[in-house]
Amino acid sequence: MTLWIVLGIIALLVIIVVSAYNKLVKLRNHRENAFADIDVQLKQRHDLIPQLVETVRGYASHEKETLDRVVAARSGAMAARTIDDKIVAENQLSNALAGLRVTLEAYPDLKANKNFLQLQEEISDVENKLAAVRRFFNSATREYNNAVETFPSNIIAGMFNFKKELFFDLGDNRANLEEAPKIQF
Repeated sequence: MTLWIVLGIIALLVIIVVSAYNKLVKLRNHRENAFADIDVQLKQRHDLIPQLVETVRGYASHEKETLDRVVAARSGAMAARTIDDKIVAENQLSNALAGLRVTLEAYPDLKANKNFLQLQEEISDVENKLAAVRRFFNSATREYNNAVETFPSNIIAGMFNFKKELFFDLGDNRANLEEAPKIQF
Protein backbone atom coordinates (compact mmCIF):
# COMPACT_ATOMS: atom_id res chain seq x y z
CA MET A 1 0.00 0.00 0.00
CA THR A 2 2.83 2.39 0.86
CA LEU A 3 4.38 1.73 -2.55
CA TRP A 4 1.16 2.86 -4.28
CA ILE A 5 1.04 6.04 -2.23
CA VAL A 6 4.69 6.82 -3.08
CA LEU A 7 4.06 6.08 -6.77
CA GLY A 8 0.94 8.28 -6.68
CA ILE A 9 2.89 11.16 -5.14
CA ILE A 10 5.68 10.76 -7.70
CA ALA A 11 3.15 10.67 -10.53
CA LEU A 12 1.46 13.80 -9.17
CA LEU A 13 4.80 15.61 -8.92
CA VAL A 14 5.69 14.61 -12.49
CA ILE A 15 2.34 15.92 -13.70
CA ILE A 16 2.88 19.22 -11.86
CA VAL A 17 6.42 19.60 -13.26
CA VAL A 18 5.35 18.80 -16.81
CA SER A 19 2.35 21.10 -16.58
CA ALA A 20 4.40 24.01 -15.21
CA TYR A 21 7.14 23.47 -17.80
CA ASN A 22 4.62 23.40 -20.65
CA LYS A 23 2.99 26.58 -19.35
CA LEU A 24 6.37 28.34 -19.27
CA VAL A 25 7.18 27.21 -22.81
CA LYS A 26 3.81 28.43 -24.08
CA LEU A 27 4.26 31.82 -22.39
CA ARG A 28 7.80 32.20 -23.75
CA ASN A 29 6.56 31.35 -27.26
CA HIS A 30 3.65 33.77 -26.86
CA ARG A 31 6.14 36.52 -25.94
CA GLU A 32 8.36 35.71 -28.92
CA ASN A 33 5.34 35.73 -31.21
CA ALA A 34 4.35 39.13 -29.82
CA PHE A 35 7.82 40.42 -30.65
CA ALA A 36 7.46 39.07 -34.18
CA ASP A 37 4.51 41.46 -34.55
CA ILE A 38 6.77 44.30 -33.41
CA ASP A 39 9.41 43.17 -35.91
CA VAL A 40 6.94 43.58 -38.78
CA GLN A 41 6.22 47.17 -37.76
CA LEU A 42 9.90 47.89 -37.16
CA LYS A 43 10.73 46.65 -40.67
CA GLN A 44 8.15 49.01 -42.11
CA ARG A 45 9.55 51.83 -39.96
CA HIS A 46 13.09 51.05 -41.13
CA ASP A 47 11.94 51.12 -44.75
CA LEU A 48 10.33 54.56 -44.35
CA ILE A 49 13.21 56.24 -42.57
CA PRO A 50 15.57 56.46 -45.61
CA GLN A 51 12.78 58.10 -47.60
CA LEU A 52 12.19 60.62 -44.83
CA VAL A 53 15.90 61.32 -44.43
CA GLU A 54 16.35 61.89 -48.18
CA THR A 55 13.34 64.20 -48.32
CA VAL A 56 14.63 66.22 -45.38
CA ARG A 57 18.22 66.18 -46.72
CA GLY A 58 17.07 68.04 -49.83
CA TYR A 59 15.71 70.87 -47.69
CA ALA A 60 18.01 70.82 -44.70
CA SER A 61 21.44 69.99 -46.04
CA HIS A 62 23.17 71.77 -43.12
CA GLU A 63 21.42 69.46 -40.60
CA LYS A 64 23.83 66.67 -41.50
CA GLU A 65 24.59 65.67 -37.89
CA THR A 66 20.94 65.08 -37.04
CA LEU A 67 20.35 63.10 -40.24
CA ASP A 68 23.52 61.06 -39.70
CA ARG A 69 22.36 60.22 -36.17
CA VAL A 70 19.03 58.94 -37.54
CA VAL A 71 20.76 56.87 -40.23
CA ALA A 72 23.24 55.41 -37.71
CA ALA A 73 20.46 54.57 -35.26
CA ARG A 74 18.47 52.89 -38.03
CA SER A 75 21.52 50.82 -39.01
CA GLY A 76 22.02 49.80 -35.39
CA ALA A 77 18.37 48.84 -35.06
CA MET A 78 18.47 46.74 -38.21
CA ALA A 79 21.67 44.98 -37.07
CA ALA A 80 20.28 44.02 -33.64
CA ARG A 81 19.60 40.30 -33.42
CA THR A 82 18.23 39.45 -29.96
CA ILE A 83 14.99 40.81 -28.56
CA ASP A 84 16.88 42.67 -25.84
CA ASP A 85 19.31 44.21 -28.34
CA LYS A 86 16.41 45.26 -30.57
CA ILE A 87 14.66 46.94 -27.66
CA VAL A 88 17.77 49.00 -26.85
CA ALA A 89 18.45 49.83 -30.52
CA GLU A 90 14.86 50.87 -31.19
CA ASN A 91 14.91 53.17 -28.19
CA GLN A 92 17.99 54.84 -29.66
CA LEU A 93 16.26 55.14 -33.03
CA SER A 94 13.20 56.68 -31.38
CA ASN A 95 15.45 59.24 -29.67
CA ALA A 96 17.13 60.08 -32.99
CA LEU A 97 13.75 60.50 -34.70
CA ALA A 98 12.61 62.78 -31.88
CA GLY A 99 15.68 64.95 -32.59
CA LEU A 100 14.77 65.00 -36.27
CA ARG A 101 11.22 66.11 -35.47
CA VAL A 102 12.57 69.06 -33.49
CA THR A 103 14.89 70.01 -36.38
CA LEU A 104 12.01 69.99 -38.86
CA GLU A 105 10.26 72.84 -37.08
CA ALA A 106 12.67 75.28 -38.75
CA TYR A 107 11.65 74.36 -42.32
CA PRO A 108 8.20 75.66 -43.32
CA ASP A 109 8.72 74.79 -47.01
CA LEU A 110 9.52 71.20 -46.13
CA LYS A 111 6.51 70.95 -43.85
CA ALA A 112 4.30 71.90 -46.80
CA ASN A 113 5.91 69.42 -49.24
CA LYS A 114 3.41 66.78 -50.41
CA ASN A 115 5.93 63.90 -50.32
CA PHE A 116 7.05 64.90 -46.85
CA LEU A 117 3.48 65.10 -45.59
CA GLN A 118 2.73 61.64 -46.99
CA LEU A 119 5.86 60.20 -45.37
CA GLN A 120 4.95 61.82 -42.06
CA GLU A 121 1.48 60.28 -42.26
CA GLU A 122 2.93 56.83 -42.99
CA ILE A 123 5.45 57.12 -40.17
CA SER A 124 2.73 58.27 -37.80
CA ASP A 125 0.64 55.24 -38.79
CA VAL A 126 3.58 52.89 -38.20
CA GLU A 127 4.31 54.53 -34.83
CA ASN A 128 0.67 54.04 -33.78
CA LYS A 129 0.85 50.38 -34.78
CA LEU A 130 4.16 50.03 -32.94
CA ALA A 131 2.59 51.42 -29.79
CA ALA A 132 -0.21 48.86 -30.02
CA VAL A 133 2.03 45.85 -30.63
CA ARG A 134 4.46 47.09 -27.96
CA ARG A 135 1.59 47.02 -25.45
CA PHE A 136 0.72 43.48 -26.57
CA PHE A 137 4.37 42.41 -26.25
CA ASN A 138 4.66 43.93 -22.79
CA SER A 139 1.48 42.14 -21.74
CA ALA A 140 2.90 38.82 -22.96
CA THR A 141 6.18 39.60 -21.19
CA ARG A 142 4.32 40.38 -17.96
CA GLU A 143 2.46 37.06 -18.11
CA TYR A 144 5.70 35.19 -18.77
CA ASN A 145 7.60 37.01 -16.00
CA ASN A 146 4.76 36.36 -13.54
CA ALA A 147 4.96 32.65 -14.30
CA VAL A 148 8.76 32.67 -13.93
CA GLU A 149 8.56 34.40 -10.55
CA THR A 150 5.51 32.87 -8.86
CA PHE A 151 5.35 29.66 -6.88
CA PRO A 152 5.43 26.79 -7.83
CA SER A 153 6.37 27.54 -11.45
CA ASN A 154 9.39 29.54 -10.27
CA ILE A 155 10.95 26.26 -9.10
CA ILE A 156 10.44 24.71 -12.53
CA ALA A 157 11.67 27.93 -14.19
CA GLY A 158 14.87 27.76 -12.18
CA MET A 159 15.39 24.09 -12.99
CA PHE A 160 15.00 24.64 -16.74
CA ASN A 161 16.73 28.04 -16.97
CA PHE A 162 13.68 30.20 -17.72
CA LYS A 163 14.65 33.78 -16.82
CA LYS A 164 12.78 37.01 -16.32
CA GLU A 165 12.67 38.97 -19.62
CA LEU A 166 12.84 42.67 -20.44
CA PHE A 167 9.84 44.77 -21.30
CA PHE A 168 9.92 46.99 -24.39
CA ASP A 169 10.50 49.95 -22.14
CA LEU A 170 10.92 53.45 -23.46
CA GLY A 171 13.14 54.53 -20.58
CA ASP A 172 13.52 58.26 -20.03
CA ASN A 173 11.44 59.13 -23.10
CA ARG A 174 8.33 57.21 -22.02
CA ALA A 175 6.12 60.31 -21.85
CA ASN A 176 7.24 61.60 -25.24
CA LEU A 177 7.19 58.32 -27.13
CA GLU A 178 4.06 56.62 -25.81
CA GLU A 179 2.07 58.57 -28.39
CA ALA A 180 2.53 58.77 -32.12
CA PRO A 181 4.87 61.54 -33.21
CA LYS A 182 3.26 64.94 -33.50
CA ILE A 183 4.80 67.19 -36.10
CA GLN A 184 3.38 70.68 -35.87
CA PHE A 185 3.15 72.75 -39.00
